[in-house]
Amino acid sequence: MRKRTIAIYGIQDRHDFKYPGYTHDHSVCIMEDGVIKDYLHLERLTRRKYDNRMPLYIDDLIQNGSILVDQNTEFVFVNSFVGDAFISSSGNLRFEANFQEDFTTTIHKGRFHLQDHWEEQVFPGYSIAHELAHIGSCIPFFGAFKENSLLLHFDGGASLGNFSAIHYKNGKLVPLECHWELSHLSKFFNSNALTFGILGAKPGEHCSVAGKLMGYAALGNYRPELLTWLRTNGYFKSIWDAPSDFYRSAKQQFGWTGSIENQKDPFLADIAAAFQVEFQQGILGKIEALQKKTEAEHLYYAGGCALNIVTNSALVNSGWFKNVYIPPCCNDSGLSIGAAAFAQWSKGIQIAKHTPFLNTIGTEVSGHSVSKRQIKEVAEFLNAGNVLAVCNGPGEAGPRALGNRSILALANSKSLADKVSQIHKGREWYRPIAPMMLEHNAKLVTGQSSIHHLADYMLLEFPILPTYHSLLEGVVHANGTSRIQVVREDQNSFLYQLLKLLKDEYGHLALINTSFNQRGAPMVHTAKDALESAQAMKLDGLLLQGKFINLTPQHHELEGNKTC
Repeated sequence: MRKRTIAIYGIQDRHDFKYPGYTHDHSVCIMEDGVIKDYLHLERLTRRKYDNRMPLYIDDLIQNGSILVDQNTEFVFVNSFVGDAFISSSGNLRFEANFQEDFTTTIHKGRFHLQDHWEEQVFPGYSIAHELAHIGSCIPFFGAFKENSLLLHFDGGASLGNFSAIHYKNGKLVPLECHWELSHLSKFFNSNALTFGILGAKPGEHCSVAGKLMGYAALGNYRPELLTWLRTNGYFKSIWDAPSDFYRSAKQQFGWTGSIENQKDPFLADIAAAFQVEFQQGILGKIEALQKKTEAEHLYYAGGCALNIVTNSALVNSGWFKNVYIPPCCNDSGLSIGAAAFAQWSKGIQIAKHTPFLNTIGTEVSGHSVSKRQIKEVAEFLNAGNVLAVCNGPGEAGPRALGNRSILALANSKSLADKVSQIHKGREWYRPIAPMMLEHNAKLVTGQSSIHHLADYMLLEFPILPTYHSLLEGVVHANGTSRIQVVREDQNSFLYQLLKLLKDEYGHLALINTSFNQRGAPMVHTAKDALESAQAMKLDGLLLQGKFINLTPQHHELEGNKTC
């Protein structure tokens, strides 16, 4: 009998904020017999960044057929430290979980009802811990957990903590720990007052601070005495209420007389670097201790903190594990994927390996193949220095654009990179922009004999050999590194053929790859979103579901003359 699991992460927020607060990135995933059939990261459909209003939309998604429910369906709901129950805004969907007091490695039976007017249907309903859902998000991309593996979750907050660890050995999941002891580390990137002050972040922007701080930290230099000072003063959590304490102490200890509003001040960049080092040392120390305790050979790592590429790179390079696995949707956007996968895996169902291109609900996914003629046309267009947006096939799962919802341009120009990032997208000046390239070229520019598979998901940074800095000046960050995405033919044939053509005919080693969205908006989802955004951002061209559209004013003038 077909096994169908509908997993929902949609816990309502603790308060009715004007922005996603304690919960964010709601999603739904439909899996049948180990294969993801449909998935939706809610923000892509609603156009509200980090949207957490699944209770408002779930009824319509079921009623309009986007989510199909039949007699073989079971529902799995991801809980959170802010709640366990899920009730749609209409009250037609109602799930009530039994309170989970201890961290366990099982999903728990709950009560689920689906009401249609006066008709009530009862389906199997289960609750899964936020922690387990994060860990489960590894399975669809890497397969079943390998024997003797350490399974970790680390983020801002889950069901019972912000860090959890499980040892998978002899086919069993053994809980090791689950707690809030590392919450001060994750707070550097989502709720630290000093971080918010330096980056000029406002309430409601906490979900975007992590990426900004990581990029800004690369501009600074780590100074141990600065970190000691920050620790001694509790990381200046009171800076919003008492900024004079920070200024007075900084002047007394370091002779600093600057302003926290000046992001180009090296002292502030050094503070950011100290936060990054504190975070990295803290989590790596914990992981090393757990590896020594368990002698685990493999690591599966998820949660929002697994997006910290500097730490990921140090983890991979440590040599503690034979394999390190981090899914592309390791943040909360992957919770429904992880819940569905964990539920079916725990029942002995084999989970297929998937590409990241899973965002299907509400998109037009047919007819997105690109001909060789069009690939050549796109290559010529990019070689001329134009900026091209891509909306091709289903969208990516996770926060990183990996080629189906991307903005592309040549990677050999700093001015072009600044134009893409700061003018077209409106991003901050200090944020780096990443390249995509073929594996052969990645080996060439890094001098490495092999490139770790996590580069497929843009989850690592690589030092770039000085010889290639000028050829990649648009994507080499201030510290000489680059967040390379490796493109493989079996994952994205169009991009693979495009990059190969650009290298063979024009000598280009890489392309800029940044997400197709304006600042503060989600990545585009539909063809309509793509065309409107490309025009609003004044991009030069758009590859829209396999069709190349030239948006340059010169092209429109030429086309107009043809019709006169």
